[in-house]
Amino acid sequence: MAAAAAALWQPREEGLREICALLEEHISPNSDQSRILQQLQHYNQLPDFNNYLVFILAHAEQGKSLEVRQAAGLLLKNNLRATFSSLSSSYRQYIKSELLPCLGASDRTIRSTVGTVISVLVQLERVAGWPELLQVLAQCLASNDFIHMEGAMDAIYKICEDIPEELDVDVPGLSERPINIFMPRLLQFFQSPHAILRKLSLGSINQFIVTMPAALFMSMDQYLQGLFHLARDPSADVRKLVCSAFVQLIEVRPSFLEPHLRNVIEFILQANKDPDDEVALQACEFWSAYCDGTLPPDGLRDYLPHLIPVLLSNMAYAEDDEALFDAEEDESFPDRDQDLKPRFHSSRFHGSDITEDDEDTVTVWNLRKSSAAGLDILSIVFGDAILPTLMPLIQQKLSLTSDASWKEREAAVLAIGAIAEGCINGLYPHLPEIVKFLIPLFDDKFPLIRSISCWTLSRFSKFIIQNIGENDGYEQFDQILMGLLRRILDTNKRVQEAACSAFATLEEEAGEELTPRLEIILQHLLCAYGKYQRRNLHILYDAIGTLADAVGSELNQPKYLEILMPPLIAKWQQLTNSDKDLFPLLECFTSIAQSLGPGFSQFAEPVFQRCIGLIQIQQLAKVDHATAGVQYDKEFIVCSLDLLSGLAEGLGGGVESLVAKSNLRDLLLQCCMDQAADIRQSALALLGDLAKVCPTHLYPRLADFLRVAAEQLNIAAIKEAVSVANNACWAIGELAVQVHQEIAPIVLTVVSSLAHILQNGKGLNKSLLENSAITIGRLAWICPELVAPHAEHFIQSWCTTLCMIRDDYEKEDAFRGLCAIVRANPSGIVNSLGYLCKAVASWHEIRSQDLHNEISQVLNGYKQMLGNGTWEQWVSTLEPAEVQKLSKFGV
Repeated sequence: MAAAAAALWQPREEGLREICALLEEHISPNSDQSRILQQLQHYNQLPDFNNYLVFILAHAEQGKSLEVRQAAGLLLKNNLRATFSSLSSSYRQYIKSELLPCLGASDRTIRSTVGTVISVLVQLERVAGWPELLQVLAQCLASNDFIHMEGAMDAIYKICEDIPEELDVDVPGLSERPINIFMPRLLQFFQSPHAILRKLSLGSINQFIVTMPAALFMSMDQYLQGLFHLARDPSADVRKLVCSAFVQLIEVRPSFLEPHLRNVIEFILQANKDPDDEVALQACEFWSAYCDGTLPPDGLRDYLPHLIPVLLSNMAYAEDDEALFDAEEDESFPDRDQDLKPRFHSSRFHGSDITEDDEDTVTVWNLRKSSAAGLDILSIVFGDAILPTLMPLIQQKLSLTSDASWKEREAAVLAIGAIAEGCINGLYPHLPEIVKFLIPLFDDKFPLIRSISCWTLSRFSKFIIQNIGENDGYEQFDQILMGLLRRILDTNKRVQEAACSAFATLEEEAGEELTPRLEIILQHLLCAYGKYQRRNLHILYDAIGTLADAVGSELNQPKYLEILMPPLIAKWQQLTNSDKDLFPLLECFTSIAQSLGPGFSQFAEPVFQRCIGLIQIQQLAKVDHATAGVQYDKEFIVCSLDLLSGLAEGLGGGVESLVAKSNLRDLLLQCCMDQAADIRQSALALLGDLAKVCPTHLYPRLADFLRVAAEQLNIAAIKEAVSVANNACWAIGELAVQVHQEIAPIVLTVVSSLAHILQNGKGLNKSLLENSAITIGRLAWICPELVAPHAEHFIQSWCTTLCMIRDDYEKEDAFRGLCAIVRANPSGIVNSLGYLCKAVASWHEIRSQDLHNEISQVLNGYKQMLGNGTWEQWVSTLEPAEVQKLSKFGV
C-alpha cells in the first residue's frame, strides 16, 4: 500500500521543510499567529498542500516532533472538511492510502489524530466511497495486536460518535452491513484486559441504543450481560459508560431492562455513591430518566428509603464546586467576562401558550444539581410518600449548628425548595412553621445559605400570597418581602443574584399586594441599581420589569416615577448604540411602558427615536458594518421592535404623533421580510399592535404588509417558524378589523392557509390554532361573501377550535364571523350543526348583547328551517350541560 502511495505522489524536500517550519511556529505559544494564518491560507491555494500534511502526519522517519505531526493532522482534518470535494481523485486516493497504515502507528497521539481524520473522511465520502477502510479496520480488530486493535477502535468509536447511521447501511460488495461485521468483536472487547478497549467498544455500541440496528437488537442479551460484567470495572470511564447505557435504555428501550430492573436499580444506587463524581453524576441522571419514562413508578418505590439519603448527601456542595469560589467574591470584585452569561431575548409572541424557561442561561451541570433535580422529580411522581424518609434527614441536617456543617444545612434548605411543588399537600399544614424557620436564614453568616434561602422561599410564593388573609399571614409576607429587599442590597454578588431572582418570582404571584410597599420596593431596587455590576444588573432589570407588570398602572404616580425613571434614563443615555447592555434595559422599558400606559408619554419621544435609530443602524450594519460603525447584531432590532410594541400598547392612540414623524412604516416592512425568523416575529407583532392604534399610517404600504404576512402562513413557512406564523395570523386579524374591505385581496389565500392549519392541527401549538380560528372569524365578519362559499370545508375544525378559546373580545369577533357565514350560506353549514352548537355552548358569558342576539337568531333560524323533529335529533347529540347552555339563546 505504501509503495502504491509513493507512486501516486512524492513531496519535494524544500516544500516539506518550509511547511514543517511553519507548523513548528504555529504550535509555539509566542508566535505571530495572524502572520502564520496568512501563510497557511497561502499554502492552502496549492493543490497538493493536503498531501504534504498527511505525509508529515504519517512519516515518523522525518524526525519531526509528535506535536508537529499532530498539528499537521488537525490542520488536514479542517482542510478536508472545506476542500475534499475539489481535490483530484489521485490526491484523495493518496491521502486515504497514507492514513490507513497509521492505524498501527506506535504513538497513541498519532493513532488518535488519524482516527479523527478518518471519521471526517467517512462523513464526506460515506463508507461506500472507501471500501478499503472497512477491510483494514476488520483486519486490525482481528489481529490480536494491541496497537492495531486500539487504533482501529479509536477510529470506529469516532465514526460511531459522529455518524453511527453510516455503519448500519448496505455497502456494495459486502455481504453484511458494517455494524453486523464489527458487533461480535466489539462485544468480545468487553472482556479485554485493556481498559481503553473496554471503554472504546462500550462507547461505540452505546451510540446505537437510540437507533437500535438489528445487530444490537439481536445481541441484546449478550450486551446486557456485558454491562453487568463491566458494572464493577476498575476504570471509572468504563463505569460511567455503563451508567450512560442504562440511562439511555430506560429512556428509549425500557422493555429490555424490565426483566433486570432490580439489578439495574441496585447497581445505579451503588454507582450514585461512586467516589468518581462523573460516574455518580451519570448514575444520578437515571432517576429522572426513569420517572419521565413509561415504566410504572412502583418499580422504584421500594428503593426510596435507600435512594433519598444518597440524593440528599450528594446535594451538599463538593469541595471543588465553582460556586464556592464565586461565593467568596463580594460586590467590590469586578465581574469577569465569563461571569456575563449569554442571554436570549424571547421575541414578542401573541397568544396563550408561550413558555419561558426560568433559566435562560447555560449553567454547569454537576452532581449537586442533578441530585436536586432527581429529588424534585421524585417528589412530583411519588408526592408525599417521600416525606417520611426525607423530613427526618432534613431536620437532622438543619439541627447541625457548627460552622463546619454549613454545607449540610445548605443542602437541607435546597431539598425543601426541590420538593416544594411535588410535596405541597403534605407540606401544606407545616408551611407556616417552615417559612418561619427559613426567614432568619436570610441573615445567616454564610452567603450560600443566604442565597439558597431566597430561592427556597420563592418556591413557596403561591402559598405565601394565598396565606396573606390568615392569622399572621400578612406579617409573614411582609417579613419575606423585607428580607428579600435586604438581601437585594447584600454585599455578596451571589446573594444579590438569588435575592433578585426570588423577588421577581414573588412579584409575579403577589401582583397588587405589592402596592402598599411600592415606594420602599422602588427605593431598594434603585439603590441596588446604583451598586450592582453588569451581570446582576441584568437580573435587576428583570425584577424591575416584573414589578411594573405586577402592579400595572399603580406605578403611574409622580412619587414613584421620580424614584424609578431618572436612573434608568441616565443609563439609557450613557449606553452606546453598540452596547449589549441595552438589551435588558430595552426589555425593562417595554414592561414599564405597558404598565404606565399614557403615563409613559413624558418619556416616550426619546425612547421611540432611539429605537428607530437602533433599527436603522443595524440594517445598515447588515450590509456595511464599517459605515454603520457597529457590528451587526439582530438582537438590537428584535428588542427595539418589542419596545415599540410596548409603546404602542401603553400609549394607545398617543403613539400616533410619533409614528407620523418617523419612517417606521418602511423600516417595519423591511423587518417583516427579514431572513431572521425572530425579527419577522417581533415585526409582525408590532404590525398588529400598530393596526389597533394607528392603522391610517399603515395604509400607504397596506397591500405589501398583507402580502408579506400572508406568505408566513404557507405550510413550509409554518414548519420553519411557527411563532412567526402565529404573529402573522394575529396581525392579519387585527388589520381586517381596522381596514375592512381593503383586506379582500388576500382573504381567500389566508383562509385557505388557516383552514389547512385547523384541519391538521395535531402537534401545532395551541396559540396558532386559536389565532387561526379568530382570524378566520374576523375575515368572515368583514368579507362573508368571500368566505361563506368555502365554509363547509373547514367549519367542523373551526368550531372545534373555537370551543378552546377563552371568553374575550377576540372570541366575540370570531363568532360575529360565524354568524355572518351562516347568514350568507345556511345550507352549507347545516350538516355540521352539531359542531356549531358545541361552539356556542363553549361560552360562559357573552358580554355583547348584540352578539347574543345574533347567535340566538342563527340557532332559531336553523330550528325553524329544520323543523322540530330534525332539530331535536341534532340536540340529542349534545351533552346535557351543552343543551342547558343553548337554552339561554331561546332554543
